[in-house]
Amino acid sequence: MELYEYGSYDGLDLAALVKRGEVTPCELAETAKRAIDTVNPAINAVVETYADQTTGLDDKTLEDGPFRGVPFLIKDVVGHEGGRVIEFGSRLCRGMVATGDTFFFRLLKASGVNIMGRSNAPEYSVSVSTESLLHGNAVTPWCDGHSAGGSSGGAAAAVAAGIIPLAHGSDAAGSIRIPAAWCGVVGLKPSRGLISSGPNEDESGFGLSVNFVLSRSVRDTAVMLDCLAVPQAGDPFVVARPDDGYAAYLSGPRRSLKIGWTAEALMDGPVDSEIAAATRSVANLLVDMGHTVEACDLPFDHELASRVVADFWLFGFHLRLDGLARQMNQRIGPETLEPMVLEIYERSKELRAHHFLEARAWLNNARRILGKHLARFDVVLTPTTAQISPALGVFGPDRRYPSVEDYLACMDRAVQYSLPFNVAGAPAISLPLAEHSSGLPIGVQLGAGPSHDHLLVGLGAELERALPWAERTPPVHVSKRGTVRR
Repeated sequence: MELYEYGSYDGLDLAALVKRGEVTPCELAETAKRAIDTVNPAINAVVETYADQTTGLDDKTLEDGPFRGVPFLIKDVVGHEGGRVIEFGSRLCRGMVATGDTFFFRLLKASGVNIMGRSNAPEYSVSVSTESLLHGNAVTPWCDGHSAGGSSGGAAAAVAAGIIPLAHGSDAAGSIRIPAAWCGVVGLKPSRGLISSGPNEDESGFGLSVNFVLSRSVRDTAVMLDCLAVPQAGDPFVVARPDDGYAAYLSGPRRSLKIGWTAEALMDGPVDSEIAAATRSVANLLVDMGHTVEACDLPFDHELASRVVADFWLFGFHLRLDGLARQMNQRIGPETLEPMVLEIYERSKELRAHHFLEARAWLNNARRILGKHLARFDVVLTPTTAQISPALGVFGPDRRYPSVEDYLACMDRAVQYSLPFNVAGAPAISLPLAEHSSGLPIGVQLGAGPSHDHLLVGLGAELERALPWAERTPPVHVSKRGTVRR
């Protein structure tokens, strides 16, 4: 298969070719390896490929799910496969091998994908930009020297550049949706608890984080959601799912929806005027589609949240790293941790149980307020991020800030629309619906109340048909000769 042809397909297209016998999983794996060799030097999205899943693939090891044979990447942070290297983007964990499979990995395998390597991620996912002293910086394929986003930046860049049609991501404060917006792909953060975090955790990130995928199409997103939203033994709770599955909603919403929209700033940081205008344009389009649309606010004190959430997220972080240091026979210091992560480690040591409990109480109250607001609408429309992809270095590992809280708030101002949906436990999806005058992509976000992921699938599919993005490819893409840069 030629690279230009391979890069034009989404995951289900490739799986259909395999099912019809027009291509084999081994041929797809070899093509994906050629795609990595051709494109990855320009974007640094992939940090490892597995020889036994590429040139040495035995396709009898692939399971018979709807994505059988489709090349896939696992993020270098979570979603562990036993026996594979998992480094969390950190020199502290260089060469670490996972001891067992997560439930998420097993469900991915059951979907039929060929997990052929690891994607780049920032150290312990603490940055909105994938910049790493261990693996280097992931670059958006739309503009050399600009960030692919974080923390699932390698995944988003690989999908956008046509290396693979979909890839694993995780999202605790926007880490799927931010890189989706900055790389021009589809990124869904499912409802809290919809995807199992087992067996080693009840809920990832104290309930704020969830694993899923980034993709090129809403239909890949929907079908993969059907594959992964499967309750596992011992899960702390089960989230309601539609009886007929998520893919059944790809024909569009089954009724006219009530949609609230806003592009007003949630923090003391500007919203790019073209991003705001793109969001407004989508709101107007939704009116033309027959939906009821009204302006609204998003009741969330993000300036305060950035500081409160630090006490929540960082509680016990030092204990986790101490355990990893013992496991790897390493010492924690500037040789093993990046400057801001080392500061976060030291800040974590200062936290006491009452800090965590007070933060949890604040988040509970914020979740109730957001939940009441989301219940007023079927869907809420916002920008995905307040700013387009920044230059590399703005949030890099060598940057210094007066405090950890200032570092987190600085990042949050650029991506201020993502965290509210993590706090609410609500689903949200970034769609590549517009392009900035700079040539960089603009992501527009749809959110809904908890367990209403199907509404986002339906409306997302409707918008994909109205504002198709499949033919819009970045300068660095497998369909183009060489590794074009600008």
